Amino acid sequence: MHIHKFERFWINLSYVLIAFFIASVVYGFVVMDLKVIGDYKTIDPQNLHETEFGNPGVRAVTKNGETEYEVYVQTIQFAFAPGTAQPITVPANTRVTFYITSPDVLHGFDVVGTNLNTMAIPGQIAKMTTIFPEVREYGIVCNEYCGPAHHVMEGKINVVPKSEFDKTNLVE
Repeated sequence: MHIHKFERFWINLSYVLIAFFIASVVYGFVVMDLKVIGDYKTIDPQNLHETEFGNPGVRAVTKNGETEYEVYVQTIQFAFAPGTAQPITVPANTRVTFYITSPDVLHGFDVVGTNLNTMAIPGQIAKMTTIFPEVREYGIVCNEYCGPAHHVMEGKINVVPKSEFDKTNLVE
């Protein structure tokens, strides 16, 4: 069987592209040590009330003599808790770790204007750590379709100066 030279070119290019895509995934996991979202921790989505997610919000923790903050967020159809009715308030230039999960369906957690973006999968906890360098308000949007009111699922993160951070907003 005779294969035309242009067909042979496209067949060979397809093999090269497939090999490149496989190699890039292997490189990411082996060399760059990338992880999938489920590598952090799993949880029973029906019993979130028995965990830190039962009282979502900002918590102060001390690590190596430095005060850091942990934010526990539930993504619920069609709101962020906290974040929708009450904004998440954190101090600027401080390490903040977000723990995000969902009790119902797949959601997105995208902090607009940053590289913070993850999926909230029922039964899994997503973990992201950042330092907000400037005082400003950030929007949170759900970027995974979660139902008919998905378009109204939004929240806020208020980053305030350390001197103005009110520790009475912390949860125990």
